[in-house]
Amino acid sequence: MQLGLGTAALGRPQYINVRQEECDNSDLTKFRNQSFSVLENAYKAGIRYFDTAPGYGLAEELVLEWLQTKNDNSIEIGTKWGYTYTANFDPNATVHEVKEHSLSKLKEQWNFSKQLLPYLKVYQIHSATLETGVLENTEVLQQLAFLKKEHNLKIGLTTTGTNQVEVLKKALDVLVDGKPVFDLFQVTYNFLDQSLLEIYDELNRQNKSIVIKEALANGRIFKNENYPHYDKMYAILESLSKKHKVGVDAISLKYCEQTMPKSIILSGASNSEQLKENLKMNSFLLSSDEIDVLNSFKVTPDFYWSERKKLQWN
Repeated sequence: MQLGLGTAALGRPQYINVRQEECDNSDLTKFRNQSFSVLENAYKAGIRYFDTAPGYGLAEELVLEWLQTKNDNSIEIGTKWGYTYTANFDPNATVHEVKEHSLSKLKEQWNFSKQLLPYLKVYQIHSATLETGVLENTEVLQQLAFLKKEHNLKIGLTTTGTNQVEVLKKALDVLVDGKPVFDLFQVTYNFLDQSLLEIYDELNRQNKSIVIKEALANGRIFKNENYPHYDKMYAILESLSKKHKVGVDAISLKYCEQTMPKSIILSGASNSEQLKENLKMNSFLLSSDEIDVLNSFKVTPDFYWSERKKLQWN
């Protein structure tokens, strides 16, 4: 099973996305219960990798609570540090999260996240960039190397933005006591942003793990009249959808699985129905011609990320 479950949409009622339909998440108890059942349904469907973060509202607490109902050492949890959720479940909040890559933030967030042990296998810098200087922060890097050794963790980072590849290249050179710090990279990849391919062979050569996020391009793969420049892509996706008898989401996830073998692809499902649709990726294969057609929809990272910046929290 190459599908993992990301919990960003399970832990906070608003998320950056293109929504297909309006949904009301104002009842937090109901929202929490629904999210809990998505975790449970993912587990029942065979998913064993779950990705979370303190920046995802109540997601980390929810995962912790859910783990207490389990006794299965095949479950793997990945979490992160570096973002604090600030919206406090207010749909009108102007700031939803604040980034801080300091040693004190790492220690503070680890203090909660360590409760996820022994299921916790992956610990990541949330959205590492060159601008925050986190990849040059000796204290932070030494602390991560210490946690790695102490708890047998894979240390990773997630990337966002136009210079993902640059960040990955820099991260590969980060050593503490002569040993590489980073084992795993969680990277945006889909048929619109294919920049990961530039460094894929090198990551493989160095035996690094890859987790793919935003396989559905934050909802931009779904037909949308605001994006007429994707009309050709929508038409192709619709015909592939009919041919393979699955949704456009399953086509997009399958594309990632087949072009990034050995990686974990995250489903960002916010309810069990979406999860069920995502899981249909296991029911078919794309031909090499179909993959070639999807490859042709590649846009530049600059275009991809400037468009993503305009998406709303909803």
